Amino acid sequence: MPPVISVERLRKEYRSFKKEAGLAGAIKSLFKREYDRRVAVDDVSFDIERGELVGFLGANGAGKTTTLKILSGLLYPTSGKVSVLGFTPSDRKDDFRRQFSIVLGQKNQLLWDLPAEDSFLLLKEIYEIPNDDFQRQLSLLTDLLGVTDKLSVQLRRLSLGERMKMELIGSLLHKPKVLFLDEPTIGLDVVAQKTIREFIKTYNETEQTTILLTSHYMQDIETLCKRVIIIDAGKIFFDGALEKIIGEFSSEKVLSLDFSSPVERERLERFGVVEDWSPVSAKLRVARASISKTSAEMLAALPVHDLNIEEVPIEDVIRSIFASKV
Repeated sequence: MPPVISVERLRKEYRSFKKEAGLAGAIKSLFKREYDRRVAVDDVSFDIERGELVGFLGANGAGKTTTLKILSGLLYPTSGKVSVLGFTPSDRKDDFRRQFSIVLGQKNQLLWDLPAEDSFLLLKEIYEIPNDDFQRQLSLLTDLLGVTDKLSVQLRRLSLGERMKMELIGSLLHKPKVLFLDEPTIGLDVVAQKTIREFIKTYNETEQTTILLTSHYMQDIETLCKRVIIIDAGKIFFDGALEKIIGEFSSEKVLSLDFSSPVERERLERFGVVEDWSPVSAKLRVARASISKTSAEMLAALPVHDLNIEEVPIEDVIRSIFASKV
């Protein structure tokens, strides 16, 4: 079976008019125009299978949203091949548009001045959803997200979290096979984030919807995604299992220790970078290659009551990757 999403050597280049300052520059531009070129996506290739929930990571301006917009047909690629559900997105065929949805966390698709239920009725007609199917799907989604009592409330009067839940419902009323989620939890409080994550996870598992998710919150990625694609300066930097990132890009491990008697911080600093310390406990970053040797030395030199070796949190690894690219 072919992949649901296939991207081969995708490139997107923007060209912007460059004008010199002043009247002379304006006159000159009438006869000879110069342009600046910026490459947003550069030679990107990947495949995504049916039912996969893939995290798409990158710093601001890395090319994530541009790629999503190309996959959804909102932008034309400069070059390369893109296939989603067997369609070329930029053709914008109705059969394709009925089978995917895109949710942009900072933009509304629902009408601001109307209750969500009115926007849902409009979407029902746009997607030609049979009434029974519409009512069944709407009831399912509103129950899962706990917003049944908010359907008649004007969208502008809802909280940010409630509005995002309505946006998700609107994007799923027609049961799309592919869902593009661009920062769906941005700006939400921790409770709303958790609710949205649990909903996405449950819906993906039950409906086998293929989902490509971008987020700056690593808790979203760790909770939802087994596979991640990291894009940097428009190029694929990493594509693989989430847990492989630690082994490939982290040169350290974390040692957590409890002491049977007080230990001075100075005695610990020769073993590694002290992240946290109290007289009877500490946490250190230690080079991965020497973790066994360092652990043995600490057990011999210090009154260690308990010792635990952990991996560096994925969020810290990702942050360091992005920081190194700045």
